[in-house]
Amino acid sequence: MLPADTSSATGPLGPPGTEDLVTLGLYVLIATAMILLLLILARLLGNRTHSQQKDQPYESAVLPTGDARLREPVPFYLVAIFFIVFDVEAVFVVSWAVAYDRLGWAGFWQISFFIVILFLGLIYLWKKGGLDWGSETTRLQMLARRRR
Repeated sequence: MLPADTSSATGPLGPPGTEDLVTLGLYVLIATAMILLLLILARLLGNRTHSQQKDQPYESAVLPTGDARLREPVPFYLVAIFFIVFDVEAVFVVSWAVAYDRLGWAGFWQISFFIVILFLGLIYLWKKGGLDWGSETTRLQMLARRRR
């Protein structure tokens, strides 16, 4: 015997029913209320005394010395950003490769478009000098050698 309301039993096959939307709304409401309750309790029950010793940074029993800001060269951050961009690209390409037989030609053209856009971005960065290492004088000397 089938239940009278099969909207939640169908799952992703059909559009969400009213019961599903009410359940989602209730979940969001309860999660938001719990977060607010915990923030308010932390504010009310937390200890808020300050002293010079409490406000001093502390890490691994070593007192801080010098400036907290490290002067890293810009290429360090560029390499970090490139790593993140191409790491995300690898996730998309590998996930496409796992399901290529189900995605068909539409999936192939979509991943090809994605790779071409990223490749054009890489060419743009290369032309702008984003991949050049070393000091500016070294880069200018290399540009002068290329022009000869």
